[in-house]
Amino acid sequence: MRRSNRKSARPLGRRRGTRMRRRELLLLLATGMMGTRGLRAQQKAMSVIGFFAASGPSIEAAAAFRQGLSETGWVDGQNLRIEYRWADGHYDRLPAFAAEFVGSKVDLVLATGGNHAALAAKNATTTIPIVFVTGDDPVADGVVASLPRPGGNLTGFTLLVVELTAKKLDLITELVPRSAAVALLVNPEYPQTERIIQDTQQAARAKGVRLHVLKATNETEIDNAFPAIVELHAGALLLGSDPFFFSRRKQIVALASREAIPAIYSVREYAVAGGLISYGASVSALFREAGIYAGRILKGEKPADLPVQQPTKFELVVNLKTAAALGLTIPPSILVRADEVIE
Repeated sequence: MRRSNRKSARPLGRRRGTRMRRRELLLLLATGMMGTRGLRAQQKAMSVIGFFAASGPSIEAAAAFRQGLSETGWVDGQNLRIEYRWADGHYDRLPAFAAEFVGSKVDLVLATGGNHAALAAKNATTTIPIVFVTGDDPVADGVVASLPRPGGNLTGFTLLVVELTAKKLDLITELVPRSAAVALLVNPEYPQTERIIQDTQQAARAKGVRLHVLKATNETEIDNAFPAIVELHAGALLLGSDPFFFSRRKQIVALASREAIPAIYSVREYAVAGGLISYGASVSALFREAGIYAGRILKGEKPADLPVQQPTKFELVVNLKTAAALGLTIPPSILVRADEVIE
């Protein structure tokens, strides 16, 4: 009888242990499933912005965009992820960037670097919200219906680069008053080039200055343009606004320094890179505002209800170190107006 009791007790213990192990296994599986569901929920809760540009990388623009987002409660890496794509001046890459973001179902697209980028995004989707930053006229090129009422799934900001052409010519001729001729370097593939040429020619005629127009579509043509400017005896250079040139700003600034050509540029980043002088809209201010727009849209506002905005802040930046290297003295009339002086 005792033997029978001992034998019967052993299977009971094994059955209890088996039940415990099964319970533990089921608990672990349940916990794992809950954790996986929680992770998926977190991944789904994190919004994604597809940021693509016709130009090369701009640390300042990206940082300002993130700042604007943070002011509306969106922090990259916490409740938001930003995917960046840079075309480096190769406009043919833009449609592929837009298609990639639409295919991955991002929550919002930020398109910058001229209407090339805005139109690529517009052609790729009619449902995903789009915020653009462009130097072109978004109405004339069919990006939006109007500035106050953009309509559709787009809104954004324009830098007014063409409208500032005459002002930049005034500044460079004030800086180099004895120059009888000025060169204009443009990219013929940029849609606004003809308007830039026409406005500069008109401004040059009004000032009694000869204008030499040079064109460049690649690095080699940029290299060749600067010796040509010297041969033409142009006393100064006005660089046309263009994402391709912005991507090559270090090359352009270095060539202007090597050939001792005073040049004026459209945005502050050129002067920071060693350019003599720049005048244009504050890129950082516009990208911060673009970030705020993006944040508001992610919270439920519609792009069609947000008017396209024009810049209210323009920056005149002077690089005194570059001026000294060129043997130039910056007139007090320019220094007193400068928003920033780089020494």
